[in-house]
Amino acid sequence: MTDTERTVIEAVVVEHDLRFTLADLCRACAVEPSFIAALVDEGLLSPTGSGPDDWQFEGTALVRARTAWRLRRDLQLGVDAMALVLELLDEIDALKTRLRRAGLQ
Repeated sequence: MTDTERTVIEAVVVEHDLRFTLADLCRACAVEPSFIAALVDEGLLSPTGSGPDDWQFEGTALVRARTAWRLRRDLQLGVDAMALVLELLDEIDALKTRLRRAGLQ
């Protein structure tokens, strides 16, 4: 890499055991509760609790919600298209994991 080239890497490390309320997750992602509710309705996020007032999200929901928001913001995708893209990204991650375990990557 030359002096004029730079690579920007964004990483979020979140413990699986960490829990977010709806308000916490919205604040961490800088999104409205209606966006998170739409992700829950589509099955992209699976909180525990009986409704928005007592929803609890696992730490991994932060990364998924941020990815979904970037898909909406950058590509203007609807929730159904976000679901498809996130499913494909999950499949890619699973395949990469299998390759690493097989020593092929």
